[in-house]
Amino acid sequence: MARSSVLARAEKVEPDPSHQGAFAETARMAPESVELLVRTPDGRELALPGELVRILLASAGELARGHAVTVLASEAQLSPTEAAELLGLSRPFVVRLLDAGDIPSTNLPGSSHRVVRLADVLAFQQRRERRREGRRQIADALEGVDLP
Repeated sequence: MARSSVLARAEKVEPDPSHQGAFAETARMAPESVELLVRTPDGRELALPGELVRILLASAGELARGHAVTVLASEAQLSPTEAAELLGLSRPFVVRLLDAGDIPSTNLPGSSHRVVRLADVLAFQQRRERRREGRRQIADALEGVDLP
């Protein structure tokens, strides 16, 4: 049985430019000072839990900056191809990262096919960005130094 793409099933929301002001205003709210209520079709009101409020406010910030937002669970399991797509890297390069253990992966039961947790892909991306920023800071510091 073929595995369906996690990314294809993910909910993606594109920003509507006419709502940019509302997105920006919402994004400036502090999660602990916000109570969001949802009115059900039968007229009842339901207060949203704090975790959901934080997700909505973070999403509003991204939408305000003109970025689309894709909703995926951190525990979602991605194929190496999907991980490569998210990272903007080639699949062969991601496979080498998996082989080296730079991104943890597991084999599907009874198969040689691997899956990668979204959380591990995001952690790798954060480490990569920190290293890139560190190299940039070193290069900036050395820029004004006269080396013999």
